[in-house]
Amino acid sequence: MLKRVIALGLLACLQVSVTAYASVVPANDAGYMYTGRIDFANASAPYLSWPGSSVKARFTGESLSVTLKDDNGKNYFNVIVDGNNSFPFVIEAKQGEHEYWISNTLGAGDHSVEIYKRTEGEEGGTHFLGIRIDDAARLLAPPTKPTRRIEIYGDSISSGMGNVAPYNAGDSLPRDKNHYVSYGAIAARALDAELHTISQSGIGIMVSWFNFIMPQFYDQLSAVGNNDSQWDFSTWTPQVVVINLMQNDSWLVPDPKRISPKPTESQIIAAYQAFVSTIRAKYPNAHIICALGSMDATKAGSPWPGYVESAVANLTNQGDDKLSTLVFPFNGYGQHPRVNQHLSNAALLTQAIKQVTGWQ
Repeated sequence: MLKRVIALGLLACLQVSVTAYASVVPANDAGYMYTGRIDFANASAPYLSWPGSSVKARFTGESLSVTLKDDNGKNYFNVIVDGNNSFPFVIEAKQGEHEYWISNTLGAGDHSVEIYKRTEGEEGGTHFLGIRIDDAARLLAPPTKPTRRIEIYGDSISSGMGNVAPYNAGDSLPRDKNHYVSYGAIAARALDAELHTISQSGIGIMVSWFNFIMPQFYDQLSAVGNNDSQWDFSTWTPQVVVINLMQNDSWLVPDPKRISPKPTESQIIAAYQAFVSTIRAKYPNAHIICALGSMDATKAGSPWPGYVESAVANLTNQGDDKLSTLVFPFNGYGQHPRVNQHLSNAALLTQAIKQVTGWQ
């Protein structure tokens, strides 16, 4: 069923003029449920930048539109009405403030909506300004948040880069990113868990395709580049953390133009181990799954899974008994994983989380 979401043409949202017979529910209404690292400095215009950031609401009435103010006109959003995630409305956000019509034929009764950021910080951020519903309609009590919480630190694989691109085509376009069908998001839904994904395409632990690395980026409130914003870790604590990094390191460490002198194996292990220790300091009681894959860093003969396993063994020997490893196998496909691979990886992650938590 989820595979059907790969078609962007399912139903495009149109920017239209909405009649006066509708009321705007501002973004600071108590009926909204927000998920993700979201900047509420302006409560009337919360800023969504990380992939998978979302807004949920329940409402009455037959019509719905969404108002967004986007930085660059490069972001995409899924708008899932009444839980129908097989056929989401897709917003291709325009730069600036715009209202996007969803439907005026939802039918009588109660409805739900989820507005979900498919893209990541490199596309910029988006201010959510509220929804418009029928004039006599209202928001209902917000959905209940899951008590289970998962956080992922990752790169393009965790963001979902290219996962809805054609199998035989390139995968660098923003429209081809859909975090909703990334392995982490699929696993979180299977486990009824709230998910925060802290990821950036091209990022590594020692070296990236740009001038910052995950140890400089992981603690930001905003995902838009390397900036001085600070996330308050005390506001949200996961029971499970997944670290899926080192794919970009595996490509770039051998390149003297990217990092020089070339790190030794012991230095690579130490760098990974230091980042795991940084996350452990934030979450003393979480189980941390040190994952890798499913691109060519996990191909047969690659030393990179061994680096992860060595770092975990060192930390375990130092007394950390809440660590495990997970390797997503490489299937030989030379580009970013597509949805079918994310589904397979999600199944592996779901099982791994069940094993360490007892969740069913």
